Amino acid sequence: MKGMRFRPEESGLRASLFDLEAEIMEIVWGLDAEDFAVADVHRALEALRPIAYTTVMTTTSRLHDKGLLDRRKDGRRYVYRARMTREGFIEQATRDVLSSLPPVGRRTAMALLVEQVAEVDDGELERLEALIRARRVARAGDGDG
Repeated sequence: MKGMRFRPEESGLRASLFDLEAEIMEIVWGLDAEDFAVADVHRALEALRPIAYTTVMTTTSRLHDKGLLDRRKDGRRYVYRARMTREGFIEQATRDVLSSLPPVGRRTAMALLVEQVAEVDDGELERLEALIRARRVARAGDGDG
């Protein structure tokens, strides 16, 4: 994802998107239709608070530039579509953050992940162990392990 950054002081989508970008993506992922126009998002945001159409248009265009939205011309307007699901976005953002860390930072991140998972519930820890075993089997099959 182009132009992404990480704000550790924020949570959820706001950790890697600006606030309005995160709001727009939440609306997009919540729409019944795959394709949408800026007017659809503007209408949803305006139900929450006053906001200029041009602000929504500019931010939606920025989300396209960052690779989160596809767009095509439909007459005089653009019609947009999300390039990934919310889950796909979270996965990609996590990969981007981890790959940007130096090796010692990745090791620390992995240790913290295991610590957090262990605190959540034993089932999650077992799922993590199963993922590790599956990855080892896959690596051995590739001749890398």
